Amino acid sequence: MNAKNQRALELACTTLDLEADAIRKMRDRLAQDGQSALLLSVQLLEQCRGRIVVSGIGKSGHIARKVAATFASTGSPAFFVHPAEASHGDLGMVTRDDVFVAISNSGETDELLTIVPIIKRTGAKLIALTGDPNSSLAKLADAHLDISVDKEACPLNMAPTTSTTAALAMGDALAVSLLDARGFKAEDFLRSHPGGRLGRKLIAHVSEVMRDLSSTPKINVKASFVEALAEMSGQKMGLVVIVNDTNQVLGILTDGDLRRLLEKQADIDSISLADAMTPNPRTIPPDLIAEEAIAMMEQHRINHLIVADPEKRLLGALNLHDLFAAKVI
Repeated sequence: MNAKNQRALELACTTLDLEADAIRKMRDRLAQDGQSALLLSVQLLEQCRGRIVVSGIGKSGHIARKVAATFASTGSPAFFVHPAEASHGDLGMVTRDDVFVAISNSGETDELLTIVPIIKRTGAKLIALTGDPNSSLAKLADAHLDISVDKEACPLNMAPTTSTTAALAMGDALAVSLLDARGFKAEDFLRSHPGGRLGRKLIAHVSEVMRDLSSTPKINVKASFVEALAEMSGQKMGLVVIVNDTNQVLGILTDGDLRRLLEKQADIDSISLADAMTPNPRTIPPDLIAEEAIAMMEQHRINHLIVADPEKRLLGALNLHDLFAAKVI
């Protein structure tokens, strides 16, 4: 590796180390001296009857936009307001029922300090995230969260790098603490994320992504072992479901079961399905959410599930490939 590439690698690793160390130190401060400030911040946000208004300028403004989006997507109505635009009319967006979250590394951002006194007079609560607990913004705040860092990851110690990472991490910490305090559930998350793979994962039911009965490899328990193998091969699912005359699930035979069985017994004509199958396999109802089916597969370390009604009558089957195809994984 030449010197230029070596330098690039070293700087990248140093950046990650500095930013990780800064977050760890911020966590330690929070656990030791910052508990009351965090709890007060969460309380103010939880009691907010209006909107959470997040603001900052420059790189802090970019972080503020993301923090506002995180609040909004986790059940707390929020929006970003640019502090310079706020002083030219957008301040009318802020009401006494709101909580104003101001992000400034220095705590002395002129644009924020211009509008904060007016915001305070409206009756809105102020939470400040700054790198200086003695700054003007910190002193004006109802709750102040210390996001100070020892140095920026920038070799010149000038470009906002470590400081913006710390601000973003604290914003996430607030949002996560708030969503838990409000009892935010996966169903609530779905309401603001109906699109994309994430929404599909939470909204799709097993009945929408499973293979129907005609596409599910199945065989009567009275059939021969050879017939079961033919059914398994024909449907290409790596299993065959064993049912009785009323289509109730009795067992399952997978390709793994088959390999293990053939290692022990070469004469397949003498094998009965009742002896070869795994009895009473796990089944799931069709109205289960796909996310729950995924969790079951992960918990039991399996890649397929049998779909059946309450009487154990076979309705279909589901495997990981079906979930990938349906874009829920």
